[in-house]
Amino acid sequence: MKKQLYYFTAALAIIFTIAIFANSCNTSRTANTGALDNDAASAVYVAPGEYDEYYGFFSGGFSGQVSVYGLPSGRLLKVIPVFSQDAEKGYGYNEETKPMLNTTFGFIPWDDAHHPELSQTNGETDGRWLFINGNNTPRIARLDLTTFETAEIIEIPNSGGNHSSPFTTENTEYVVAGTRFSVPYPQKDVAIDSYKENFKGMLSFIKVNDEGHMEIAFQVLLPAFDYDLAHSGKGKSHGWTFFTTYNTEEKHTLLEVNASQNDKDFIAAINWKKAEEYIAQGKYKEIPAEHYSNRYDEKSHIATSTLQKTVKVLTPEDCPGLVYFLPTPKSPHGVDVDPSGEYIIGNGKLSADLTVHSFTKMLAAIENKDFETTIASVPVLKYDKVVSGVVTKPGLGPLHTEFDNDGNAYTTFFISSEIVKWKLGTWEVLDRIPAYYSVGHLMIPGGDSKKPDGKYMVALNKITKDRYLPTGPEMNHSAQLYDISGDKMKLLLDFPTIGEPHYAQGILASKITSKSKKFYPLEENEHPHRALGEKDTKVVRDGSEVHIYMTSIRSHFAPDNIEGIKVGDKVFIHLTNLEQDFDVPHGFAIQGARTAELLVMPGQTETMYWEPQREGVVPFYCTDFCSALHQEMQGYIRVSPAGSSTELKWSMGEPDEEL
Repeated sequence: MKKQLYYFTAALAIIFTIAIFANSCNTSRTANTGALDNDAASAVYVAPGEYDEYYGFFSGGFSGQVSVYGLPSGRLLKVIPVFSQDAEKGYGYNEETKPMLNTTFGFIPWDDAHHPELSQTNGETDGRWLFINGNNTPRIARLDLTTFETAEIIEIPNSGGNHSSPFTTENTEYVVAGTRFSVPYPQKDVAIDSYKENFKGMLSFIKVNDEGHMEIAFQVLLPAFDYDLAHSGKGKSHGWTFFTTYNTEEKHTLLEVNASQNDKDFIAAINWKKAEEYIAQGKYKEIPAEHYSNRYDEKSHIATSTLQKTVKVLTPEDCPGLVYFLPTPKSPHGVDVDPSGEYIIGNGKLSADLTVHSFTKMLAAIENKDFETTIASVPVLKYDKVVSGVVTKPGLGPLHTEFDNDGNAYTTFFISSEIVKWKLGTWEVLDRIPAYYSVGHLMIPGGDSKKPDGKYMVALNKITKDRYLPTGPEMNHSAQLYDISGDKMKLLLDFPTIGEPHYAQGILASKITSKSKKFYPLEENEHPHRALGEKDTKVVRDGSEVHIYMTSIRSHFAPDNIEGIKVGDKVFIHLTNLEQDFDVPHGFAIQGARTAELLVMPGQTETMYWEPQREGVVPFYCTDFCSALHQEMQGYIRVSPAGSSTELKWSMGEPDEEL
């Protein structure tokens, strides 16, 4: 049996390779010609001075960042550092943001960011926040869309590979986090081949309050499957969240073969409203599980890191009706819920068909106890009692589905490199179009909400090959924009993307632009080391620790001459940008600093830590071109030998003029 499965997966790999080769050799120029014939250029053209209609938020995958593109132009607008240090902005380097990357493993300045997810109100994207998961060291981040900056990161304990995350509920009551890799529970030194006895899967529900602050409300302990992706219900299915599983065989080696034996795996349906009832009844176990909650404060401009000690864990054994398994062929990846909340689509990577479950039928099967079996106190519903329909033989390697506003679904097929449009309810294939190449996720603005926009669709492709000028062995990944407003999908645009985008979210720009912050009012600056005017600038020594209170404004620093710093001092340079105008940041860099520049927004204060290593006179300067006299925006710090008696003094303007 294993040998047959091995040949089966090998055959799929061969098909995939042939498809890539055929597409790259034969179709690129044809596709471009077709796009020009359909006047694709004018469809995506945004004239100078005009704005794109949509924001597109793309995960960076192994870059650990979020990239923001304008749609339909495909113009890169911003890269937002989240889980990775960013030398351009000083994120993770300056003293204010270092705590954002704190974990129980220590300072972790990288992660694998997969799935951006917009906040929702009444099932519609609302433009307040963007959430994204860290896959490697399990975390969830929240980005504030008034500033397009990371505002909060919470660590997820009892988890390994936070992949099925951070999909929101209908009113952003929760974001979720499912463990991709089951791990020992509690974590301990055990033999790997004791997998079935000692390993468990954990699904986490993170409460989001009105200010966006996150805390782990509860976790659900489940069998040691791999929990791959998720989506929450909406409309009639609001109150439930659905997670795909694979490796229901509970194997721990050569999963390519060993986790492909069962004809069906599962979608785990979690009744989180029932979970809230069990929490209120005290049916949980309080489990030691240290994890950090890191939060950036908009007033003080400082992030703090708080250690949380425990989590509440629910088990199906103690909480009947909390979890049900829906059988789904075969190694399902994506799970997607249509705008009405009735249909739950499971995309089995190794299945030739798309399986559509009915939420109404699921409730009836639960009511009638139509169970095939029970696994670890979780009822397995009968397949034929919950299936609403099947899209037969639509393509090879189905992964993800999104929806338009006209009752249609769009599914990506990785192996056959195409997107297929089909009709909800009739399960009829309506159209198909190639993607270049090996498409993973797709995105329709609002496509996983109650109110999708049926205008554009973006394919996120894993392999680029000949789509752009070559850049060595590796090329940027490819995004492709399609017009889906008519009966037939039309390719409009290719554009390269940063990192490896796994998923994206799109939203009308009008939902965000009116709330966008232009600058930080100085009168609201509560940073403990702020200098709200040049009269507040100073240099303070406390033993070997020195604090420099500095300001910047077009086009000088105050102070710009500092003496009395010594080799080996621990120097904290607190820079306040006094500008109160939109889009006038100031940078700061000093020779020999082992961090990065500061890039300080108008009205903000940031801190650079510097240990001078050698005596001399060290220049510093503004790194962000701010005015015609930008080059003149510079200064000097004199560094004297350790133990010297050089007087501590600072000035700006006339020599030795103390401020």
